[in-house]
Amino acid sequence: MNEMFAIIEIGSNNTKTHIYKNEELIYEKTDTIEFKKNYKDENKINENDLNKLYEVIKNALNYTKNINIYGCSIFRNISGEELNEINKKLSDKFGLKIQVVSQEDEANYTALGCYNNIEYDGNICIFIGGGGSIELIFVNNKKVLDKKYYNFGVVDITSKFESLKNDVPSCSFNDVYSYVDKLINDINNKAEVLILAGGDHLYWYNNAGYKLMKNTLYENENQKYMITTEMSDNYDRDALVTSLDRIRQNSDNPKWFDGSRAMKVITNLISHKIDAKYIIPTKINMEDGLKMQKMEE
Repeated sequence: MNEMFAIIEIGSNNTKTHIYKNEELIYEKTDTIEFKKNYKDENKINENDLNKLYEVIKNALNYTKNINIYGCSIFRNISGEELNEINKKLSDKFGLKIQVVSQEDEANYTALGCYNNIEYDGNICIFIGGGGSIELIFVNNKKVLDKKYYNFGVVDITSKFESLKNDVPSCSFNDVYSYVDKLINDINNKAEVLILAGGDHLYWYNNAGYKLMKNTLYENENQKYMITTEMSDNYDRDALVTSLDRIRQNSDNPKWFDGSRAMKVITNLISHKIDAKYIIPTKINMEDGLKMQKMEE
């Protein structure tokens, strides 16, 4: 394949752009656009959020006209009439439209990007977390064993515990943990390894200053690092008592951290429910699986 193309994934809280040329990633960016939060407030997609999306598209057009836009989570829940109205605006402005991706397809594409190019003899659980949904894919030697889907995400947790976005929250780790535990319930499948995908999990560790270990379980360019569950317990509990403002100051997207504490509690809980020994944070997203598919077209 010898062409340039862009993939824009619109999530409930973050919109991700990946641009490829000759099969190589040449540009990536995450823009925080709070579609789900603002939809809850207005019961429709916020016009200002659409304007932010237009700017993302304009930026991608600086590279290529071959742009593929995929809507996840919140766009699965809006009416067909509202989606048609949004797509008409996109068509009139850019000649583009949003393709809504099912929760299952989103999970499958993301999981493919995680397990397709690794060699590991054992059970792996791939966590795909976003603003409005969570998926778990259990894999062994590239064979999918089981899938679990949840219709909540970090936006729902931060709506319940709004102080999670504050410099230091008034809620405790155990408060949030107990609440999420009721949403997850029991998980029968177990896995030694938990891969964190569906967002830029490395962005949290890098800006928070938590040390990562080299991934010694297998070699993969997109999965270079890992931590033990014991390290995760220490880091995740610390996340709810340390200054979030300090961490925001280290980043180029401070708004991204609004959902970061909720994500750490969710992933910590799941690591214990599946008896994981190792956690591998990545920034693998649906785009990685979609890219593989497009490369084959």
